[in-house]
Amino acid sequence: MPASRRKRVNGLLTEPLRPSSDCPCVPRSSAQPNVPGRGIVASYGPRFWMLVALVGLGAGLGGALLMELLRAVQHLAWSYHSGDFLDAVQRASSARRVLVLLVGGLVAGLGTILLSRGGASEVSEALWLRGARLPLAASLGRAIHSIVVVALGASLGREAAPQQAGAAVASRLSDWAQVPEWQRRLLVACGAGAGMAAVYNVPLGGALFALEVLLGTLTLPLVLPALATSLIATAVAWIALPSLPTYAIPHYEISGAEVVWALIVGPIAGLAAVGYIRLITRAHALRPAGWVRVAAPVVVFTALGTVAIAYPQLLGNGKPVVQLALVAKLSVALLAVLLVLKPIATAACLGSGAPGGLFTPTLAFGVLLGGLLGQGWSEIWPGTPLGAYAIIGGAAVLAACMQGPLAAVVLMLELTHHADALMVPVLLAVVEATVLARVLGAPSIYSARLSGHDGHAETAQAPDDGRSGDGWSERDLEAPSDLLPTSMPSAPRES
Repeated sequence: MPASRRKRVNGLLTEPLRPSSDCPCVPRSSAQPNVPGRGIVASYGPRFWMLVALVGLGAGLGGALLMELLRAVQHLAWSYHSGDFLDAVQRASSARRVLVLLVGGLVAGLGTILLSRGGASEVSEALWLRGARLPLAASLGRAIHSIVVVALGASLGREAAPQQAGAAVASRLSDWAQVPEWQRRLLVACGAGAGMAAVYNVPLGGALFALEVLLGTLTLPLVLPALATSLIATAVAWIALPSLPTYAIPHYEISGAEVVWALIVGPIAGLAAVGYIRLITRAHALRPAGWVRVAAPVVVFTALGTVAIAYPQLLGNGKPVVQLALVAKLSVALLAVLLVLKPIATAACLGSGAPGGLFTPTLAFGVLLGGLLGQGWSEIWPGTPLGAYAIIGGAAVLAACMQGPLAAVVLMLELTHHADALMVPVLLAVVEATVLARVLGAPSIYSARLSGHDGHAETAQAPDDGRSGDGWSERDLEAPSDLLPTSMPSAPRES
């Protein structure tokens, strides 16, 4: 059966690839399924590996420059030269918090209008719906716009900008080298993952994000380029960025209380993830059109700045909140308030049309949920550090929201460097949460932002069309086409 005809679920082939005239990329000589022989890996010539290195270099440099821009804008807007972003916001006056956010709304709205004709799109949309094509200049402009808006206090993630830059570099290099369509998709996904790897110092997590979340497949021929681009980008970014973990936490030991708690909290995290995804979907559907794109972010950001007078933790991507939750430095009352307000702030910023990512805001929602539920559990079964519960909850919600359990677990490990002892409860909660989210038909936070998930689908569908009440169908959850080629020349190698 041709590879393009094999059944897929969320991008994953449900039937194994076997040697055939249609797909000679699968070896006939080895019984080991992941040994490619003279298949796809053998077809990667010097030019392809040169592109891999250049994509990694471009993603690393782009990520480092964008983070320097983030710092510069934050320091200028919030009037500080060293220390933590949250500390600077807390020191700022009430008037400054509102004023900076008002300026952020203007920048978000005007930038959206100015960049709307450039043809740039979300990386996931470009990969899945637009043939992995991103215009270089417009995409870099979108990345800069995104990072400035986040620096001014938008409750959105900073990872969207380096992902956009890395993917745009890969797309431009693919145009130059005229690589096949499937190699273009691979390189663009690797570029996005490498951008993420560079700014978070997560080389393995960035590679898995590209493969599991963006491409929906894990095979040896694809793993090698993804690893190479991410490690090169991470190493290059060390020129300007620290090689330390993003979050500083103590070493947490495993306990029976954590395992039992993970068994109970996994389904709760899955349900919370489904609700969060639906909130993101609705917010995306409410994005304004026309000149309302200027007014909407001004109103939303000004309101956010007003709320931030009482809760400054709402501003920014949520990194300080995650740090505080992972070391149990948030009170029960503040955990509960932020658990409600942070997702609303993120959805409001997204719904206003502002650019930005969802990775850290989603992680913040997960650790807040885990921290709050862990506080209650500690009253029943005391003795476990509360930060351990935040790690487990954060990994579970992140996995379910991304529909990437392996990427979520590895990212949590690399972001903290001290969560390995909690692997059993983390995996238990991750599996339960991800399975439940899939059973309930939720897409990922990235596919929820596609144009097709606009929240306006008819709910009164025929019962056999596979569509849920939120407009999600089985077709929506599949990859648009096979990544691997349906045929491969056996003799000539790429020059």
